[in-house]
Amino acid sequence: MSKLPLALSLSFVAMLGACRSTHNSSAPSDSQVPAGFQAAASAEHKWLRQLVGEWNVVGEGSMGEGQPSMKLESTESVRSIGDLWVQGESRATMDGQPFTAVMTLGYDTRAGKFVGSWVDSMQTHQWVYRGTLDAEQRVLTLETEGPSFTDAAKNTLFRDAIELVDANHKVLRSSVRNPDGTWTPIMTATYTRRR
Repeated sequence: MSKLPLALSLSFVAMLGACRSTHNSSAPSDSQVPAGFQAAASAEHKWLRQLVGEWNVVGEGSMGEGQPSMKLESTESVRSIGDLWVQGESRATMDGQPFTAVMTLGYDTRAGKFVGSWVDSMQTHQWVYRGTLDAEQRVLTLETEGPSFTDAAKNTLFRDAIELVDANHKVLRSSVRNPDGTWTPIMTATYTRRR
């Protein structure tokens, strides 16, 4: 018998517990669903819902200092996964090739951090995010590690900062950490809500 991945197995157990409680005439007991599987949405989860919608994207960036600048136009569609996660899918054409990227964001209440990932159709690396929200609750800063522009055999830190300008506009600023600890901007993208 094949074994399900642990996360999938635990989700299945939680789902069974939820189904059992809806079909049981008596009140469900706490033992039916493992602790942590019926998390309530926090203020951080509610903040993420502001990203949900259809967006037009215009951006410009480069692969590091001294590299030529590239312009980008794309669309992004962001949806909720329940009350705890959002998932965005971006589509563009780059150098005549179709490009698709998927970003998933949530908030890990145990770790006290925003978490997420990014995968796209041009690279094999999965970018894994951890981040925080600023005191004004306008900028979500996510850090991740990935292949260096100067040496693909080595990893370096990258930072994506998502600023909510207002309900219909957001800005993404990406940067890479230099060996001396400073950060170099590599891309800025402006998002305008279509709906």
